[in-house]
Amino acid sequence: MKKFILFFTIAVVIAPTAGAQRLPELATPQHYQITVTPDLDKEKFAGEEMIDINVLKATPSITLNSAEIQFGEVTVTAGGQTQTAEVAPDDKKEMVTFKLAKPLEPGSASIHIRYTGILNGQLRGLYLSKTSTRKYALTQLENTDARRMYPSFDEPNYKATFDIAVIVDKGDTAISNGKVISDTPGPGEGKHTVKFATTPKMSSYLVALAVGDWECLEGSADNIPIRICGVPGTKVNAGFALSAAEYTLKYYDNYFGIKYPYAKLDILGVPDFAAGAMENTACIIARDLIFVDPKNSPYGIRKFVAQGLVAHEIAHQWFGDLVTMKWWDDVWLNEGFATWMSFKPMEAWKPEWNFGSDFVGSNVGAMATDALSSTRAIHAHAETPAQIEELFDAIAYNKAAAVLRMVEGYVGEETFRKGVNSYLTKHSYGNATAEDFWNEIAAVSHKPVDRIMSSFINQPGFPLVTVKTVCVSGKTKVTLTQQRFFSDRTLLETGSKEAWSIPVCLKAGKAEKCELLVSHEQQIELEGCGAGVYGNAGGRGYYRSGYESENLRRISASAERDLSPGERYLLLDDVNFQLQVNRVSVGDVMNLAQDMKDDPSTTVINYLAGELQFVNDYLVTTADRPRFESWVRATFGPAAEKAGWTPAANESDETLSRRADLLSIVGLIGHDPRAIQVGRETFAKGIQGEPVDSALLNASVRIAVRDGDEKLYNAILGRLGHASRTDEYYTYGRALCLFDDPALLTRTLEFAVGPMMRGQDASAVFGGVFSNPAGRQLAWDFVRQHWAEVAAKLNNYSEAGIVGNAGNFCDATKRDEVQQFFTEHKVEAAERTLKLTLEQINSCIDLRAHQEPNLQTWLQNQTASGGGAVGVH
Repeated sequence: MKKFILFFTIAVVIAPTAGAQRLPELATPQHYQITVTPDLDKEKFAGEEMIDINVLKATPSITLNSAEIQFGEVTVTAGGQTQTAEVAPDDKKEMVTFKLAKPLEPGSASIHIRYTGILNGQLRGLYLSKTSTRKYALTQLENTDARRMYPSFDEPNYKATFDIAVIVDKGDTAISNGKVISDTPGPGEGKHTVKFATTPKMSSYLVALAVGDWECLEGSADNIPIRICGVPGTKVNAGFALSAAEYTLKYYDNYFGIKYPYAKLDILGVPDFAAGAMENTACIIARDLIFVDPKNSPYGIRKFVAQGLVAHEIAHQWFGDLVTMKWWDDVWLNEGFATWMSFKPMEAWKPEWNFGSDFVGSNVGAMATDALSSTRAIHAHAETPAQIEELFDAIAYNKAAAVLRMVEGYVGEETFRKGVNSYLTKHSYGNATAEDFWNEIAAVSHKPVDRIMSSFINQPGFPLVTVKTVCVSGKTKVTLTQQRFFSDRTLLETGSKEAWSIPVCLKAGKAEKCELLVSHEQQIELEGCGAGVYGNAGGRGYYRSGYESENLRRISASAERDLSPGERYLLLDDVNFQLQVNRVSVGDVMNLAQDMKDDPSTTVINYLAGELQFVNDYLVTTADRPRFESWVRATFGPAAEKAGWTPAANESDETLSRRADLLSIVGLIGHDPRAIQVGRETFAKGIQGEPVDSALLNASVRIAVRDGDEKLYNAILGRLGHASRTDEYYTYGRALCLFDDPALLTRTLEFAVGPMMRGQDASAVFGGVFSNPAGRQLAWDFVRQHWAEVAAKLNNYSEAGIVGNAGNFCDATKRDEVQQFFTEHKVEAAERTLKLTLEQINSCIDLRAHQEPNLQTWLQNQTASGGGAVGVH
């Protein structure tokens, strides 16, 4: 599953809490035969199910998972005898027990169940989706919602085969995990029955069903038919996703020792979906964002669709579907693998898109969470649905992927590939644990991979590797020390017990040298002296590097020449986090930004834009704002002018994106009049439907609407209602969150809980207003005053996002309010999120207290030296 991480984001489905919910080990499923009859008008469905089981020991009852199911007759057949079972549901544990007069003996048996369920509006189980013209029935069964569609052994280690059939209205069709093997009239007038081929063995949460008037664009790769399907009208924009899928499947077929293991591949883009996408076996279901226009959809959206949705979910067909974790505590075996793997075909397909730098950004994203003391280990205990849901976070996705990439770099790509393929072959159609994986890599590589991975998988946090250099007799002696990094400087200074086995790779000029750091302190000797020693060659290591000032100066001076864009990005981030713990001054960060103002990489300029926006929002005082804005204009204005404000013919996506980032810096942060004019003109053209560069349009949104009035707000609402693509909907929906006018932002918040806003998007609207300094307090007041209304709109599946949004605050009063409110209004699947949020606020408070005066001094010095005393362009 891919969590949706773009602007209109929400958390994946959050199930309500319950007690420990492991099934008793009495039987295992072998085969399910399921027939579902949806009634879209009445928003319910009927089901008939036959489960062939293997009884493990004599028992008078069988327990399955079940939620929101009403049972008709239930019979159990074994040894030629059929018994009618007494049905005993336990709603709290989401289980049902079938009690029998005569105990079952070990061996084969079958359970026959007639039941009914609801097509709920919570985007989980078998649920109801709506467009302006009709209703659809869709599934989202991960993590623990197969039980809402059919009574089942709803745990990942209970794999079985499935025969699925659906009875639908004439004119509708259905898509599931297998190919259609028959489509016959009836039963009843105006109905037809669609039956699908038997699936391979798979876990319960991977069953898929989609009922509606789907239209599909067809293609193929390596003789596997591939379709991109959606509601009528979307097919015209299905070509990009199809091309990405075709290339990706061929790439994976070549990479893995096992060819694509299923008979077909369908990818559906649907109107209502909680996650970004879901890897159901041979039937991926995603948001309708997958329908993009290669010429007009934003660059970031295209990259996300290709790598974050298509390549990620197809990777799951091996990692997660073919081989599945035994229990959710090892969900990283699904999500970390798919994230790591998804970059490989994209780097080969679109090398000009610099996905390698994006991978570094993915690592950094995980570190922001992992630097907090409330973080968790990659392998973490979970029993209830709420606990399981909390495991689907940056640790499972991004950190796990980063650790895999680091180990791959340590053992070598080809050796790692052999280990991965051996692991997949050994556990095909079965389940595995973390130990199964790292033992396989260790056996193939003959290196201590088990020691490395266990240190990163089984303990929380990550190391800070401090690099100290000294020149002795013409050689550079490097002393490396490790300790756990905390964003809380007090904890960092106190130290902690954690220690890692770390594959460290150093870079001096163009030369690299790698060593396994297994103790608190080790030394490495490099030939020659004078070059800066960079601590994380290739950005492959999941650790932060700490530098002495002279070494940092040397690295920075040659960064553009000697470091890749990803390495320069990581250098900026390492220094930024040294700032967070008060080991460098904000002036050092500003000087480094000034040194990199002309960097040709979009990755670096984009990072600088975010870094300067943070400084602008949290560290600049009202009195110093004119100085700061003047410095921004003087520093980045020339680079922006050189890039030009008008895109030229045949410019690369990277060039277009870099121009947009520079527009954001000088226009949004520097308040440059010319940049503001460009932003407003670009946005005006876009909202009128004129063709404009999508990257420049996205950068222009915040500039144009910042001081916008009600007339502009209404124009955006009108454009939103006529968006022809989902990415357009997100662009203009985002604009509603970015005004400065409190009255207009209140309208946005009211719109979020109103009937016209899809529930899957409402959480992101709140997030957008929370991230807007002009709307932060307004959003917080609205959430508290309308909590019942907000919670009802979010339908229990994205309240955790609201808890995380509160991390935008940076003062003690708001921290205490957040803690009190969410203690009184507990969000079950956000227990850890609340702790992380409070830590994030505390970290910001500490940073502001130490660095706000430093910034004032630095800005005054810049003015005195003439470095910032520059007028507008």
